Amino acid sequence: MILASLLFAFLAAALHVYIFTMESLTWTTPATWKRFGLASQADAETTKPLAYNQGFYNLFLAIGGFIGVGCVALGPDGSAQHVVGWTLILSCCGSMLLAAAVLALSGKKYLRAAVLQGTTPLLAVVLGLLAVAG
Repeated sequence: MILASLLFAFLAAALHVYIFTMESLTWTTPATWKRFGLASQADAETTKPLAYNQGFYNLFLAIGGFIGVGCVALGPDGSAQHVVGWTLILSCCGSMLLAAAVLALSGKKYLRAAVLQGTTPLLAVVLGLLAVAG
C-alpha cells in the first residue's frame, strides 16, 4: 500500500504542476482559457493575475507532495524523515482533495474537472492512512 500511495501522491503532484503551467504560464493562450471556460481573450487578460496566483498555490502543493514522496521513499521506516514525508503527503494531497471538493461544489459544470483533480490525491490519502495505520 505504501508504494501505491506514493505513486498516487506523485501523480497528484505532477497533475498540479500541469495545472500550474496552465494557470501561471499559458493562461492567455486560447487553448488554456477555453479549457477553463472563459469566453474571450479579454476575459483571460482580466483574470490573468488571479490565475497566476492560483497557479502558484498548485505548484507549492505539488512541491510539497514531491518532497513528501521522496522523504518516505528514501527515509528508513519510523525515522523523522519518514514522518515528515507522510506529513507532507497527507497535508498536501489532503489540500488538493479539499480544493477538488470546493471545485465540485462550485457547480455541475466543474464536476468532471473536480473528479480529475481529486481522484489521485484521494487515493494517495486513503492508501497512505491505511499504510501508516497498518
